[in-house]
Amino acid sequence: MKIDLVITAITPGIALGLALYFVDRHDREPLKMLMKVFFMGVFIVIPTILVENILSSFNVFYGLAGVFYRAFIVAGLTEEFMKRKVVLKTVYYNPVFNEKLDGIIYCAFSALGFATIENIMYVVFRFSDVEFVGLYRAIVSVPAHMLFAVTMGYYLSLAKFASTTEMSKYYYKRSLVVPTILHGIFDFILMSEIQILMILFVPFVIYLWIVNLRKLNIYYKDSKDNNDFN
Repeated sequence: MKIDLVITAITPGIALGLALYFVDRHDREPLKMLMKVFFMGVFIVIPTILVENILSSFNVFYGLAGVFYRAFIVAGLTEEFMKRKVVLKTVYYNPVFNEKLDGIIYCAFSALGFATIENIMYVVFRFSDVEFVGLYRAIVSVPAHMLFAVTMGYYLSLAKFASTTEMSKYYYKRSLVVPTILHGIFDFILMSEIQILMILFVPFVIYLWIVNLRKLNIYYKDSKDNNDFN
């Protein structure tokens, strides 16, 4: 194993994790808990691969229907479900999850752990053109996992702090459904290799950044206001 390739693979996840850590400066999360969520995101890759292989064996569809199944069900639903499961099992019911921004931070750390080990698999072991793959995944794929997680955390926090059980259930469902749809669209565009869709890929990525930075900013201001008041 080449150390330089490993460094190339892990750098994007670490850099984005540090950026989020310093964004959460008004009520910063315990580093030990963040690392726990991150490494649980790493470990969840193994059962995720097993589930994806099982689901892939049931893909009886052809053409775009088969691509849709792989993008939205095999990859999108499975990966987002597993990354959310990490947060639910490790920190969702923990007292340290005490404000809305925490949902985004913890979901993002789970996703970055997942994306980092996935990146190692692609950059170090799978492709020969590591320079292109490493650059592409650093600026597109790894950040995309984080952006899906921002959406997940946004709705998961709304579910946790909802005033009624009905609203909590509604947002809890959206915390899986919406990131799954976004993930599925992202993968479908790439997997389909349809030229008109590829033209829409960059605008879609820009849309992901704009929408999710707005969500992050909403909860950042909420965190700031709450801690300034206290």
